[in-house]
Amino acid sequence: MKSMESKLTAITAVLTLCAGMTLAQGGPSEPMHHRHHGDFMGGMELPLHQLNLTDDQKAQIKQIFQTEKPNMKPLMQREHAAHMEMVQLITSGTFDQSKAAAIAGQESQTHMQIEVEHARIASQIYQLLSADQKAKVADLIAQHQQRMQEHMQKEQAPSDQQ
Repeated sequence: MKSMESKLTAITAVLTLCAGMTLAQGGPSEPMHHRHHGDFMGGMELPLHQLNLTDDQKAQIKQIFQTEKPNMKPLMQREHAAHMEMVQLITSGTFDQSKAAAIAGQESQTHMQIEVEHARIASQIYQLLSADQKAKVADLIAQHQQRMQEHMQKEQAPSDQQ
């Protein structure tokens, strides 16, 4: 049961990534690069084109993004504004820790809302996938998890350069 939960969580994360990257770029037909680095599964970027979507699926996904864009746009703008406010604070010459904490809290709250929207969009997209496409997603997740595991083991290994 625990394995199934972790697989579902990983699938949701990958589809959330797909949704977020696609939405950030304006739709599924454009190149996808998420504007945040490392937000999803260690920075994994999974283009929807790897799933060999049908024209009907592409049209349905495009409709999902068009429907969700009014919800996402103000969240993305708020997150960007908070980020720019933090940059301004950092470069102002006088650091105010309480102000930084307030900005970080605001940005964190907005980011959480964005992640929830991404998950909702990803869930809608996942429902459109065929069994073969869902298997491909599971395979891509497994490959990514293997790479991450190898990376973590490498990072934890004692350094020979001492």
